[in-house]
Amino acid sequence: MALIVQKYGGTSVGSIERMRNVARRVAKWKAAGHDLVVVPSAMAGETNRLIALAREIQPQPDARELDVVAATGEQVTSGLLAMALMQLGLRARSYSGWQVAVRTDSAYSRARIESIDTERLQTDLAAGVVPVVAGFQGVDAAGNVTTLGRGGSDTSAVALAAALKADECQIYTDVDGVYTTDPRIVETARRLRTVTFEEMLEMAGAGSKVLQIRAVEFAGKYRVRTRVLSSLTDPDLPVGEEARSGTLITFEDDPNMAMEKALISAVAAQRDEAKITVYGVPDRPGVAYAILGPIAEANIDVDVIVQNVGRDGMTDLSFTVARADLPRALAILRAQVQPHLKCREVTGDARMAKVSVVGMGMRSHAGIAARMFRTLAEEGINIEMISTSEIKITVVIDEKYTELAVRVLHKAFGLDEE
Repeated sequence: MALIVQKYGGTSVGSIERMRNVARRVAKWKAAGHDLVVVPSAMAGETNRLIALAREIQPQPDARELDVVAATGEQVTSGLLAMALMQLGLRARSYSGWQVAVRTDSAYSRARIESIDTERLQTDLAAGVVPVVAGFQGVDAAGNVTTLGRGGSDTSAVALAAALKADECQIYTDVDGVYTTDPRIVETARRLRTVTFEEMLEMAGAGSKVLQIRAVEFAGKYRVRTRVLSSLTDPDLPVGEEARSGTLITFEDDPNMAMEKALISAVAAQRDEAKITVYGVPDRPGVAYAILGPIAEANIDVDVIVQNVGRDGMTDLSFTVARADLPRALAILRAQVQPHLKCREVTGDARMAKVSVVGMGMRSHAGIAARMFRTLAEEGINIEMISTSEIKITVVIDEKYTELAVRVLHKAFGLDEE
């Protein structure tokens, strides 16, 4: 039968009763003849609690020690879940990320996976044991505990599936799949039966919270068939029925994909954006690097970038960052860039949101951007920045218009229809 990696999110293991339900689900798949590796997150809210404790001790926690503290949430869940499996008569063994070992670089709190040693897991699987591997964590070359950043358990699961050459990676969460948009904003949002990795990557980058973007990148790079399912359904649901539920994230050439993709698959939104504008910089080669280089060195991600047409040898550059990074980014620009480039002004606006339409159908249909811009204009929504890819159009707008923009675009592209 198949080798499956199952990942369970914080809500899925948020109580002892829910852990027991997870154990029943795992036991059901095992009884159907499948080999399983289970990757749990920390219990819902636990990582925040641990970080808050660290900040009570040290307002700006040492990065290495903070990872040591934060990694314990998943270890607790792994041990408890292994015990729950044993109670059902299964052989199970829990592992921390460094016991496997999941090798990472040394970027504390946002480490990247470099390799995974699967020998212990392969031995367990051959012996009929269910390995329970703590997500979100690994170990660097010096033996230091590292964590992968928020949502890192998704990345752990997909990376393990890639390393083990698993048949499928199943991501269990508190939603039953990927939707055309956030159902809390649009009641008529529909669950997608299938979505391509390219679309899912664009949706994750545009604000969809179903999967962490690095997990999608990993899945696409190593062609890991991935399915998003709900852990809140009946754990005794027949395996055959559950295997067809949720949303399958696969490839454009997969026979599961429709011959003709819908024009637009989804509308995604992200509120926690901020816009920075650097006014009056010299319009010459190397200026963009002089501005964005120090930002990158501070490990601050930049998204949408727009440079105005230069006049009189001067230009303006605008870009977006996560809202939480705005104060730090402004401080770096004003201390390092402004004196060096002698730019006129550096401003920041934290009331921005990003709204995107995503779909493989864009490749073969013209006029998508025009329809999007017309729809927003008819509602009086001003577009401040625009970014495009082959299958995505993103606009940056005032945050107060986020929900309105999502609703009207969802309707304009017919996403509330089957």
